[in-house]
Amino acid sequence: MTSAITRRAALGLALAGAATPALAQPGFPNRAVSIIIPFPPGGATDLIARPYGAALQRHWNQSVVLQNRGGAGGALGMNAGAMARPDGYTGVIAHVSYSSIPAADALFQRPASFERASLAPIALLTADPLIIVVKADAPWRNFQEFAEDARRRPGQIAYGSSGPYSAVHLPFEMLAHAGGFRLNHVPYSGGGPAITAVLGGHVAATASTAAVMAPQIRSGAMRALVNTGARRVALLPDVPTALELGLAEVEFYLWVGIFGQPATPAAERETWRQATAAVAKDPEMLRQLEAAGLELDHRDGKAFQDFLDADFKRVEAAVNRIGRVE
Repeated sequence: MTSAITRRAALGLALAGAATPALAQPGFPNRAVSIIIPFPPGGATDLIARPYGAALQRHWNQSVVLQNRGGAGGALGMNAGAMARPDGYTGVIAHVSYSSIPAADALFQRPASFERASLAPIALLTADPLIIVVKADAPWRNFQEFAEDARRRPGQIAYGSSGPYSAVHLPFEMLAHAGGFRLNHVPYSGGGPAITAVLGGHVAATASTAAVMAPQIRSGAMRALVNTGARRVALLPDVPTALELGLAEVEFYLWVGIFGQPATPAAERETWRQATAAVAKDPEMLRQLEAAGLELDHRDGKAFQDFLDADFKRVEAAVNRIGRVE
């Protein structure tokens, strides 16, 4: 009888242990944590990554080191993060290039420079729509007038982007497809030069986030025509969305999220998820984002995965419609 009781007790303990979620290594994190930013310093991702890293440091009471590793449109840094030791001590910031790079590689039928499956989603931090702008003295008072003119003059209205399949190229082509017109794409080395080109009269239009464009609009240098999100943004509440204007297929975001390595133990990834959910309420981080004109859009778990899947579907469709841009 005693033996049977002992066996039953042992079995019960084993089952209880199997049902208990894995725990992160004791004290994790108990040393400095790194976050790889796959773009040069000073870009849009830095505006989110730096307040987020500082908030994590306060939450964990542990150093959080940000490492900018730019190149290949984000592929170099994302791959560096994917190949980091999967122990939970290296996070990776990614943005819409997580969707556009694999879509472009598939279009060109070339070896993948980055694969989505090489990073494990943890949480979305921000999802900013693009604001389509023209110079303030341009003849179009709104997007409808811009679109009508573009239909009358196919391919004659030029817009500047930060490069092929970039976060400016894609939404413009989404708008052109949905609106039934064709524009002239002029790629530049970045978003800043494209804005300068509009101000200098070299191209008619460009796009960036509300945080970047609001000062130009408020100063009277630029005029906003439309935003590419599902809702209006607080910083520019008078700018309508493409969806409001009946362009049902147009939804695009310059989003930023935090990722880890798929082989990282689930417990460590869960620690990151919980920490990110906690710092999403951090007053200092929220203050810094607000000062930069950014809105937190925290999502994790299935909500983040659903967002990524929808984003990839939209981006892939746009890349395929654009076709090969050498």
